[in-house]
Amino acid sequence: MNYQLIDAHSHLWLRQDTSWNGLPIRTLKNGRSLFLGEEVQMIPPFIIDGRNTAEVFLSNMDYAQVAAAVVVQEFIDGIQNDYLAEVSRLYPDRFLICGMVDYLRDGFYDQARGLIEEQGFRGIAIPGHRLLGKPLTSPEMMRMFHLMEERDVFLSITLEDGMEQVSQLREVIAECPRLRIAIGHLGMANPPQSPPWENEAWREQISLARNVNVMVESGGITWLYNSEFYPFPSAVRAIKETADLVGMEKLMWGSDYPRTITAITYRMSYDFVVKTPELTEAEKRLFLGENACRFYGFSNLPELPYIKNMSE
Repeated sequence: MNYQLIDAHSHLWLRQDTSWNGLPIRTLKNGRSLFLGEEVQMIPPFIIDGRNTAEVFLSNMDYAQVAAAVVVQEFIDGIQNDYLAEVSRLYPDRFLICGMVDYLRDGFYDQARGLIEEQGFRGIAIPGHRLLGKPLTSPEMMRMFHLMEERDVFLSITLEDGMEQVSQLREVIAECPRLRIAIGHLGMANPPQSPPWENEAWREQISLARNVNVMVESGGITWLYNSEFYPFPSAVRAIKETADLVGMEKLMWGSDYPRTITAITYRMSYDFVVKTPELTEAEKRLFLGENACRFYGFSNLPELPYIKNMSE
């Protein structure tokens, strides 16, 4: 493997047992979940108990030669702080963990402070597209961002479509310029009616990465272009268009494991980048791991050997 591989967007949970916007999310069997009123294949069907554990992910990472992963959180999986704190303790060189609190209820600042000061979380995740109108610039949010900036705790955030949260995050960046921020899902680079690079709000969101401590990660890009499927030429185009706006040194690969591997293998979530002729070798190295290593400060990364497939 000629690339240092770091996954900047992944998820872990023991069980989904939560709700969002009044609709339930529950782990069922054979990798399925009840998701907002619909039964879906949430994770691969061979994970029959629904437990999306660190050990299963590590097996995938070792096979795909991925050295480390950033684990973010999402309301649709339920708050997993207790389990993820244990994962961080057990595998400190392989996982960089984001904590999360219930931003929809007042009083979350004290919870966030506890995650940072008592449990040692080095990142905080905000699924901004699920905040149901609650602003990123509320006094309590801004208090949390100042604490994160002071303690060098990074922010992993996914923004909703449109300009409102882009403008809000711009205010956050202006007030907390040293806060490290990773914008998720390549800005949700799949508007239904036009390519994202023709969408002004998308371009403005990506352009936030022109600020020195802001990056963009591509978690779930194979899901965004799932209808096209491997080797995802439009996903490669989206990566190139994003790099044209802010530079390849601002972009990081993310898989959105495990949901994306119901359709493809974990290795396929980056292999389309390795194999494309549309990117240079230097660009691939930056995107697939070098940028993430620098931004997140990974060290003591393992060297993982290639394991030959029985079918080769």
